[in-house]
Amino acid sequence: MTPKQRALAALRHTAPDDIVPTFELEFQLAQELLGRDFRPVWGVAPDEVDKNVAYNADLHVEIAERLDHSIIRTSHTPTLRRLVEIGAGERFLLCGEADGTMAIPDGDTMSDLVEEIYERPDDLHVRLAKQTDDAVDSGARQIEAGAELLTMCADYCFNQGPFLSPSQFAEFVTPYLHRTIEAHRRNGAYVIKHTDGDLMPILDQIVACEPDGLHSLDPQGGVDIAEIKRRYGDRLCLCGNVNCALMQTGTFDEIRASALYALRSGMPGGGFIYCTSNVAFKGLPLERYLYILELRQEFGRYDGRGSNVPD
Repeated sequence: MTPKQRALAALRHTAPDDIVPTFELEFQLAQELLGRDFRPVWGVAPDEVDKNVAYNADLHVEIAERLDHSIIRTSHTPTLRRLVEIGAGERFLLCGEADGTMAIPDGDTMSDLVEEIYERPDDLHVRLAKQTDDAVDSGARQIEAGAELLTMCADYCFNQGPFLSPSQFAEFVTPYLHRTIEAHRRNGAYVIKHTDGDLMPILDQIVACEPDGLHSLDPQGGVDIAEIKRRYGDRLCLCGNVNCALMQTGTFDEIRASALYALRSGMPGGGFIYCTSNVAFKGLPLERYLYILELRQEFGRYDGRGSNVPD
């Protein structure tokens, strides 16, 4: 199968014929892997934009080929178009990003948002509706440019639980999340919803919005991929969830245990994309990321629905 076919099989909640697909929301180790990095496409001279777009598209493809990634993700519409022009969409699933739902605010805006929730909820709903419309429009442009998958990466949760209570989430997030996912899917894209942290108190609401996939099933937030698979494996493609903290500071034995648990829990029956529990971030030792890909090659093959993964 091609990498794209593997990803599509997983998003359709089935198993590929050969090996579990893999990707990263962001791969920030291009310099470490290939000796060069992505070039800016904003704030550069107009005559440099097209050159940098072409360069970045080629680099995306080289990374995907080197690492056997199934998905190439960029929210930059010209880069998506360039990827289509060079034929990357035939081998890899091209992915954009469009999420206008309420995320955890930063420290500068948190107190203002809390005040808005309690003192001016009607104004907040107007703003959230506008953000939703903007996200749908952005997603439509990316789909037109060649994206067949959109991620939605507003983070809702800390490691100790969601920023909003379940009832607040039902009021201020769920309707807009449902509307956005429904629009993206109607416009022709698959949707993977991402949030870090402990999402368990709001998981039922997220699943009810019918994304095709869920990322990152964060073990640092106490999320157990085996439990999510048991409860929702027939409705969701699970994306995750090798523990990024262990990949940064743990031993190789700890990384192996986390990787094998993800494979053993996610693979049976398909509907699983193997990846880290966040992104392959700058500062993560490259050899540790390559190690989890070695484990995929050894244990991520569909001979017996994942039964070759050791306990």
